[in-house]
Amino acid sequence: MAMRMDRRDDRASDLQEKIVSLNRVAKVVKGGRRFSFSALVVVGDGAGRVGAGLGKAGEVPDAIRKGVDDAKKHMITVPMVGSTIPHEVHYKLGAAKVLLKPAVPGTGVISGSSMRAVVEAAGIHDILTKSLGTDNPINVVRATIAALASMRTLRDVAALRGLTPEHMVGRKRAAEHIPWIFPGECLEVGD
Repeated sequence: MAMRMDRRDDRASDLQEKIVSLNRVAKVVKGGRRFSFSALVVVGDGAGRVGAGLGKAGEVPDAIRKGVDDAKKHMITVPMVGSTIPHEVHYKLGAAKVLLKPAVPGTGVISGSSMRAVVEAAGIHDILTKSLGTDNPINVVRATIAALASMRTLRDVAALRGLTPEHMVGRKRAAEHIPWIFPGECLEVGD
């Protein structure tokens, strides 16, 4: 059993953590105000896995630790094409509306601070993003994660339709989206 924990720790050590927001929250009680802290943390491995968590505690380090633990529990895998995302996505979650667009290599991450933390932790290097609704970091991060989770690759859509990627978009575009299908060799495309 100790061996399993070691493997989990090895996997977790590769993760990078980013604190998106840190708030001091006051609760008014009979004797005055009680202060606590809430921390929004994004965790990712830089290779397509990312998660976000919210931790609340009386002290800042405890809130950050709880946020990291929550983020590790709720990680998603982001589909990627090279260093960008497979397609454009508009996503609305509550009052947060986000727009994510793929970009050509060399563009970089064009994004606001809350969305940038999620995108960089996921390992996406070329993307254009815009937050169109609320500017609340918690809601923007949740909407960004949900938008990334909702994306599909060409291979996924082709499998749902019972086709091959070449039949859906043609041989040349399929090779652009899935470069490992045609590693320089010529394949016959069926009917």
